[in-house]
Amino acid sequence: KVEEDPRIDVIAELLPGANCGGCGYPGCRGLAEALVKAADSGSIEGLNCPPAGSEQMGKIGKALGMEVVAGEPTVAVLLCGGTHEKASKKTDYDGPSKCSIAHTVSCGDKGCPYGCLGLGDCVDACAFGAMYMDELTGLPVIIEEKCVSCGACVKACPRKLIEIRPLGRKSRRVWVNCRNTEKGATAMKVCKAACIGCGKCVKGCPEKIQAITLDNFLAYIDPKKCIACGKCIAVCPTKAISATFEPPAPKPKPVETPVQEPAKDEEQVKQQQI
Repeated sequence: KVEEDPRIDVIAELLPGANCGGCGYPGCRGLAEALVKAADSGSIEGLNCPPAGSEQMGKIGKALGMEVVAGEPTVAVLLCGGTHEKASKKTDYDGPSKCSIAHTVSCGDKGCPYGCLGLGDCVDACAFGAMYMDELTGLPVIIEEKCVSCGACVKACPRKLIEIRPLGRKSRRVWVNCRNTEKGATAMKVCKAACIGCGKCVKGCPEKIQAITLDNFLAYIDPKKCIACGKCIAVCPTKAISATFEPPAPKPKPVETPVQEPAKDEEQVKQQQI
């Protein structure tokens, strides 16, 4: 018979058993084996179970006699604002109801080759009930409280429209809600909420922060640099930038009061007439 390290069973019991693959290993037992092997090598750094959370990973580390450094909380974010209202239907897709298939044969009902296909592959891939399709918008909705950042939805989306981003201080996050890299005029033909690459957000970002870059007609906000001030949201002409908070209202421009000349007496008026 094959002898197996008994610690593997102990660690496997401490893992959530979701077998989501978010750790990069084939199931929870695969991660348990990797953790035990890494512990024997002296470090389990880089091995993590997103659904387990920092507290449970701490227990796993304790069981292996290792210290686990708690990572920054993260959450999945959808990078598409092409709702039914912003991106009207232009064609009819008649095929299997799978984003992975529709992506290979069609640009989608809305005509955007970069936007959400709305067939719910990401929702089907989520093992934690943290996503659902909104019939009103035609887009998936991520339930922050249930999301464990396993990354299954990221892998399931053929258009790479879901990103795992830091949760942010007090859950304040800002992101560009578009992935279209075509020129502004072309992008706007299929979606009114598209990023047009105008660069106003880049200029609006505080000089000391510079969290926004512009590449190939598409802006991107670096979550590690962004301070969630919301200034970029106010200057975006297509409202392609989204946030989890209400951005501050722009300061009203000061109204210039015309300078009135002092009143002249009758003697001064007569002298000017002469």
